Amino acid sequence: MNRFEYVVASIEGDYANLKRTDIESDELKLVARALLPPEIAEGTRLLYEWMEYSIL
Repeated sequence: MNRFEYVVASIEGDYANLKRTDIESDELKLVARALLPPEIAEGTRLLYEWMEYSIL
């Protein structure tokens, strides 16, 4: 299974913009906050593995 690292770039209502940090990329990924750990804030580092987000 793939493993990706992200940082929460911004939070907009029920969605968060995530920026990949394990590769060079300027693209943001829009993700529903319901899929993310409830403790997230802007700047939180996340790991996506096995179809689940967790805080690094």
